[in-house]
Amino acid sequence: MFKIEEPFQGAVLNHRQGEEVEGGLKVRVRGVASLRDRVTVNGQLAERAGTTFTAEVVLRERETEIIAVAEGSLGRQEHRVRVIWDQYSRPRYRFSIDDNSFFLRDIAQKQYASLFDCFYLNLLRQLHQKYGAKFVLNIYYTTEEGFELPQFPDRYKGEWQDNAEWLKLSFHAYANKPDRPYQYAPAEKLAADLDLVAEQILRFAGEQTYSPPTVIHWGMVQPQALPVLVERGVRVLSGTFTRRNGGWDVNYFLDDDRSEYLARHDALVDFDSGIVFSKIDLVCNLTPVEQIAPTLESLARDPNRAEIMDLFTHEQYFWPFYHHYLPDHPQRLDTAIRWVTELGYEPVFFHEGFLGGAE
Repeated sequence: MFKIEEPFQGAVLNHRQGEEVEGGLKVRVRGVASLRDRVTVNGQLAERAGTTFTAEVVLRERETEIIAVAEGSLGRQEHRVRVIWDQYSRPRYRFSIDDNSFFLRDIAQKQYASLFDCFYLNLLRQLHQKYGAKFVLNIYYTTEEGFELPQFPDRYKGEWQDNAEWLKLSFHAYANKPDRPYQYAPAEKLAADLDLVAEQILRFAGEQTYSPPTVIHWGMVQPQALPVLVERGVRVLSGTFTRRNGGWDVNYFLDDDRSEYLARHDALVDFDSGIVFSKIDLVCNLTPVEQIAPTLESLARDPNRAEIMDLFTHEQYFWPFYHHYLPDHPQRLDTAIRWVTELGYEPVFFHEGFLGGAE
C-alpha cells in the first residue's frame, strides 16, 4: 500500500513537530511504498529504507499540500495530505466549564447586588486575579427544577461586559437531560437550541460576553449538523476522543483513524467543515488533586500534546447540594491553573484567532 503516514491529513503542526528555518517549518514526511518504487515528495527524491520512504518538506504557508508520487511496476501512484502550520503558536491554555445552570438560578433567585456575590463566580474571579485565568461557561437554557434563562435579569449586563475580557458565556445544550441530546438529533434541533441560548446571553450579558460554543453536551453531533455550527461562528470543537466498547466516543462521530489520531495529538482540522477538533487534556472533576501535576507534566513532555492545554471541569461539583459534590473542587482548579501558569502557558479563548493564538 502506498501512502503518507506522517504528517496526518489535517495535522496542526508547530515548532514542536519540526525545525524552524528561515521563513518556514521543516517537517519530516514518512510513508510506505513498494520496495522498488521511486518515490518523490513535493518533487524531491525520498530516501528509502525497506518499504519506508522519508523526506523533508518546508512549510511556508498556513496551509500546505504534501504530494508523494510513487513510480514503479504498478505505474504512477499519488497520495496527498493537507496540513496546517500554526506559525505563530505559543504555549497556551483554555479553561472551559460545562453544565452551567446552578449559578444562574442562584443569582436570579437571590438577586445579589453583584454577580460576584455568588460564591461560584467569585471563586472564578479570584483565580483570574491570582493567575490571569480566563473562563468560558457553557450553559443550559433550562434546569430540571424549572428555571429558564428568560428568568435571569438583565440588570447585571454592565457587570458582565466589564468582565468580558476574561469571562464568557456559551451554549452547551437546551438542558442537562436527556443525556446525549444531539447525538442523533437533526441539525435543525441543535441550531434552534443554540439560537435560544445565544439570544438570552446577548439579552442579559451582551455581545462582548458571548462566545460561540466549543463543546456540545456529550461531544456528539451528527456530521450533517456541523455546517449549522459553522454558520453560527463555531471554529473549534473539543472532545475526549475516548476508546469505549470497541469504538470511539465523545468524538463528534469522526472516523476511527481521526479519532485515534486526536487521542494522541492536540488538534486536527476537518477541511470539509473548517472546524478544528481539539483534544481535552484534563477534566478537573475526574482528576484528584495529587494527580493533576503528574498528568500535566506527562503531557508537557509529549511534543504532540504539549503546546495547547485544553482544560475542563463541570459546574455541579462546586455545589454542596449536588450528590457528587467535591469539597476540593476549587483546589483542583487552582492546582491545574497554577501549574500551567508557572510553566508559561497563556490563557486564551479558542474562538479568538487560531485555537486562541494568532491567525
